[in-house]
Amino acid sequence: MSWLRSVSCRMAERREERTGHRNARLPEHLGPPPSGFALLPWLLMGMGAFSNLFQGRTPNPWIGGIGLLVFNSLYIQVVFRAFTKEAREARSTRGALIALGVVTCLLGGLYGGSWLLFFPLLGLAAGAIVRGPWLGRTGVGLSVLAGVVAGVRDGWGAVNVAYGTFLSTMVTAAILSLSDAVRELRAAREELAHQAVEKERLRFSRDLHDLLGHTLSVIVVKSEAARRLAHRDLDAALVQVSDIESVGRQALTEIREAVTGYREGSLATDLDRARSALKAAGIEPVVRQSGPPLSAQAEALLGWVVREAVTNAVRHSGARRCSITVDGGSERVRVRVSDDGGGAAAVPASSPPGSSPSVLPGIGGTGLKGLTERLAAAGGSLEAGPGSRGGFVVTAELPGEAVGVAAV
Repeated sequence: MSWLRSVSCRMAERREERTGHRNARLPEHLGPPPSGFALLPWLLMGMGAFSNLFQGRTPNPWIGGIGLLVFNSLYIQVVFRAFTKEAREARSTRGALIALGVVTCLLGGLYGGSWLLFFPLLGLAAGAIVRGPWLGRTGVGLSVLAGVVAGVRDGWGAVNVAYGTFLSTMVTAAILSLSDAVRELRAAREELAHQAVEKERLRFSRDLHDLLGHTLSVIVVKSEAARRLAHRDLDAALVQVSDIESVGRQALTEIREAVTGYREGSLATDLDRARSALKAAGIEPVVRQSGPPLSAQAEALLGWVVREAVTNAVRHSGARRCSITVDGGSERVRVRVSDDGGGAAAVPASSPPGSSPSVLPGIGGTGLKGLTERLAAAGGSLEAGPGSRGGFVVTAELPGEAVGVAAV
């Protein structure tokens, strides 16, 4: 039955597409993952040192120029390796960070002034690399180091350098850690959603195969038997045809039950859809709901009533306002759908006055007559007709503890 599995898989895929269009939300666009380019603009903090070097205000300019080149090279190497976990945790990256710290101390201790701003840059590179329990110790250690070196050169200005170093270290680490966490959670959510879709597709395919595989095989066998017997024994052939009809009817009932259970929604969802349909038709919706939560069977039945009544109001009433009221209680649950339209216009003209409404085209081929049968099977009732003040009114009642109902 490989062909049946293929058909059922395609049916599941189409259902996913339909429900996806109905329930889809705007996709999340988080953009490309961050890279070292995000940290390069901070190198502009070293423009003061470069300006002093270019204007000849720095003693031993060759040492300063080589130090500036080495610092920038190490900084770029470190920050570009910070956004890949394997590269970030590599020993070569930690070695480059230590070398960057040594160069920063040498330049800051030798020249002071604007060269001390390389310490916050060192903290920024450290925050991009160091994660976990070592982050706090690293931030405090770099701040103390920056304060000591800056204190030797600038006195009380060391407080600002130390604070800037600590702040750049911790803020950079926090932002990058949060970005990584968000992307990991998003990837995990997408993976879980993909697994759920795959699991549901397999379940739906398996259920359809188990439901129809044996039935279709029986129908094929009996059809072949009826064809062989048709010329020799017509009565025996008719018996086979009767069996085929019985098996087909049973299969149809089972399919309806399976599909109904598979597509069953909640009353809240049906009320939201009814509100949306009425608005789209230019009818003002008024929805009121009260009472305790309902059982799943009661919600399914009342949802059918709401859908059918609202469909009829949209198609036949010409109303401007439609009211949907759900009153729940411990003994009875009632749904009332009324509009201010043409009243009797909602009942086909062929219906005799005072008679119950004829079956109208509705969801799944079921109308008011089918709904009456469904509700009666659950111990409930349905009344439909012109209202006392005009318009058309559909009222459905169910016991407070409605139980299972067979699909019609």
